Amino acid sequence: MAVRRPAAPDRKAPGRSRNGSGAASSWAPVPTTFRSANRSLPNPWERIFGPLRRGQIDDLVVVGQCGQSIDARIATASGHSHYINGEGGLIHLHRLRALVDAVVIGVGTAIADDPQLTVRRVDGPNPARVVIDPNGRLPSSARLLAADGIRRVVISDVEAPAVLPAGVEVVLLPAREGQLAPAAIVAALAACGFRRILIEGGADTVSRFVAARCLDRLHVLVAPIILGAGRSSLTLPPIERLDEAMRAPMHVHNLGGDVLLDCDLSAQRLPIGRAKISM
Repeated sequence: MAVRRPAAPDRKAPGRSRNGSGAASSWAPVPTTFRSANRSLPNPWERIFGPLRRGQIDDLVVVGQCGQSIDARIATASGHSHYINGEGGLIHLHRLRALVDAVVIGVGTAIADDPQLTVRRVDGPNPARVVIDPNGRLPSSARLLAADGIRRVVISDVEAPAVLPAGVEVVLLPAREGQLAPAAIVAALAACGFRRILIEGGADTVSRFVAARCLDRLHVLVAPIILGAGRSSLTLPPIERLDEAMRAPMHVHNLGGDVLLDCDLSAQRLPIGRAKISM
């Protein structure tokens, strides 16, 4: 693994405040309290975000998220997807961003959606922005590469083009069949100093992290709509028998229209970071 890294800028740029569903007025102190080892989160946030504060397997917490219809579609058959989830689901995503060190997307999503990956709908700091780009496809004009004082990281198998904006960190990992291994990606991000990592999308990227057993939690945001056809939220290798299925204990939270399924995948997560020490 090779890393090209400039000096780390200040990552405490705040997001703009905006009310969401639930006890929005109690959210403001959560990002700071979340990072304090000895303080509980105010209700209802401890129930929703408490499991993300510390890892069960090692010193990392890796959470994936996907937004879908009741019938597990992320887009119509024509590809239209903005937005399946309502305001409550979108606000939840921004709260996740405000609590993690880094948010990760695949290059396909970066090109198709050109997201900012910033915290705008709630109070909280912006996370580092990471793109998985095995073949160096990311254009230098991508909005997530904007110089705003937040770390920007490209993970690739090839030297990134010289036209990448100044200050963008490049992490080189070997690819196999054009893909970068999820475990290697998480290990590389841990080496960059990121302990809490959000795998935000797209569907192929989240699916690969689930299949590789690299997630501690999976947040599935279900919108109250049925599409009937279109792309599925998760695509995993087929199994022959039900007893081979991945078991995920689950908690359900109402987000004011959308429903959050908080799936616990820690029982099958592979160790990647520093192992937990029993006292």
